Amino acid sequence: MSDKNVKRVLECIISTSNNNITVTDEKGFILFTNPNHWWIYGIEPDHYLGKSVYQLETEGILSPSISAMVLKEKTPVQIMQQTKTGKIVMSTAFPIFDDDGDLVRVVSYAQDQTEIRNLQDQYGQLEKKIQEYQSEVEELREQEELIYRSKEMQQIANTILRVSKTDATVMLLGESGVGKSVFARRLHNQSYRSKEPFIEVNCSTIPESLFESEMFGYEAGSFTGAQKHGKQGLIEQADNGTLFLDEIGELPLDMQVKLLNVLQEKTFKRVGGKKEHKIDFRLVTATNQNLEEMVEKGAFRLDLYYRLNVIPVQIPPLRERKEDIAILINHNLEIINKKYKTDKKLHPSTYEILIKHKWSGNVRELENLIERLILTSEDSIIFPGFLPSHFHGQESLEKKDDILMIDQMMVEDHDLKTALEQVEKWMMLKASKQCKSTYEMAEFLGISQPSVVRKMKKYKDQLTIQQGN
Repeated sequence: MSDKNVKRVLECIISTSNNNITVTDEKGFILFTNPNHWWIYGIEPDHYLGKSVYQLETEGILSPSISAMVLKEKTPVQIMQQTKTGKIVMSTAFPIFDDDGDLVRVVSYAQDQTEIRNLQDQYGQLEKKIQEYQSEVEELREQEELIYRSKEMQQIANTILRVSKTDATVMLLGESGVGKSVFARRLHNQSYRSKEPFIEVNCSTIPESLFESEMFGYEAGSFTGAQKHGKQGLIEQADNGTLFLDEIGELPLDMQVKLLNVLQEKTFKRVGGKKEHKIDFRLVTATNQNLEEMVEKGAFRLDLYYRLNVIPVQIPPLRERKEDIAILINHNLEIINKKYKTDKKLHPSTYEILIKHKWSGNVRELENLIERLILTSEDSIIFPGFLPSHFHGQESLEKKDDILMIDQMMVEDHDLKTALEQVEKWMMLKASKQCKSTYEMAEFLGISQPSVVRKMKKYKDQLTIQQGN
């Protein structure tokens, strides 16, 4: 095959190849190239034909020129290039030597790596997001549904974290519903005992006659009605874990003595048993009562009080941490909507009333109210009229509901015709409640009595007033 034909074959291979190929001579001038690939560099064929790679490098089109690097180093080279068009190009070039060992040609291949690099960047960002989400999930797990924004609650959370690393006895103080049990569980989950049992006992719910057998368990046949093989008590179940005694102020006096002995000796006996059982647990207690006053009245043992009151943590009521009310409302709306597969929202006026409420039942009251509102309200927007009467004080609900009715029609997706019909229906309903006859309704509405009758027929399902004289 002649040199001319060889040249034609080479040109055909280069021009039709899926790879981006360029061949230069020993001085860097471009001899053959694939025209289609130069769009990566942002130039047309007439710009590079007859030019050397050194000139293109000077113009900043090749940054740097891999062919120029091979001509200098006389060895294969692979680099990443950044083009003027913002493309990322991976270039590989090889020297070609003649029989005398002189470099006569350079062949280079260029591959557009922009999409791959973008995918790598996106993957890196995705990994970063996943790590962030994982961190958030871990943080939420640590919070154990403990939602707060106030500095007071943050300080308490910090205290709980510090003492969780020890076995010190913690007493949680605060009104009913402030979240004492949530803090107790968080204390356990942040401790080295987190993999062991967390046993919660509400001292106010166990009858005094059953308290000892429930707390300490009993041996088989120890009393009438006892289980055949005996029963493990709550204290024994908490072995190696955490025992949380809620409403500790309700603990009977004789049980206070037995609990004190357990704390001092780290042993206990089952009811009807003689064997001493060793026990190891972390004790956390909670109360909404003033134990110091109970001690003065003789209702609580002073020695047990000192045993329990090692690290007292006072949890403030919700009304004293206003910053937490809004976030708790939003959190419970989201959780309960998800639970019942609804999408209900609070009207701004409702939201304002809830923010100002005193919340004597604290977080528990708020949670229960939000669930009640979502389950009992018929509309997607929860208006103040749905709130229990004690939330409104001396305000006139009737006047407020009139305004909110208009608000509701504004937030709902109605056209003008539908909105006017809604207003008409609402006015007819209002008139029907206040008037005893269609003539009174006509006077109230400023329309004729026949018009009232026609509109009543139109809305007969909602209006029940009888036509009269």
